Amino acid sequence: MYPVCLDITGKLCIVIGGGHVARRKVHSLLADRATVRVISPGLTKELAGLAARGEIEWRNKSYQDDDLQGAFLVFAATDNREVQEAVCRQARSNGQLVNVADDPECCSFQVPATVRRGDLTLAVATHGRSPAVAAMIRQQLEDEFGPEYQTLLELMSMIRKHVLAGNESEEEKKNLYKNVLHRDIILWLRTGRKDRLRRHLREVLGPEFIFELEGPGQDIL
Repeated sequence: MYPVCLDITGKLCIVIGGGHVARRKVHSLLADRATVRVISPGLTKELAGLAARGEIEWRNKSYQDDDLQGAFLVFAATDNREVQEAVCRQARSNGQLVNVADDPECCSFQVPATVRRGDLTLAVATHGRSPAVAAMIRQQLEDEFGPEYQTLLELMSMIRKHVLAGNESEEEKKNLYKNVLHRDIILWLRTGRKDRLRRHLREVLGPEFIFELEGPGQDIL
């Protein structure tokens, strides 16, 4: 499978099913600002609450093939094998990307286990062969990559804008990035060693380089 990150902001994503698997799918879609429609004759209490607040659209009905019209992504998350297979067939016929719970052979895409640190996303995929292995590795990543990596990403984004505005050659710019990413920079961020970090950045980028971080890392410099 080809790994890719999709922008689903405002895109219609349809979830067939209203149980606990569907609930997990819905929350992940809402987190990435998708427009979510759930097709199911029943919902969990939590999903019912989302529908009542207008955070998702709920169509209180059993699945029919024309329910997939207009969907950017389709998720089959029921406990009915016949419905799962029908969703898979129709989505493929429509040329839509479909994910079928517990049926990797029918999926045209998999949802990886992810760790998010701001705009930094770390993903683990096993092509559906073992979600448990993906979850184990995700936990290891959670432990290793803390919130300091979000701060680092914000910092490097600002530095990149500064460097791109300069007159250095491409090779010189690459060397600047490499030199900024000192082997101890994560330690400095993790332990709040602001003075050491400031000194390092001035040594690499020059004393005229002044900036402020916003968000979670705003007090680091």
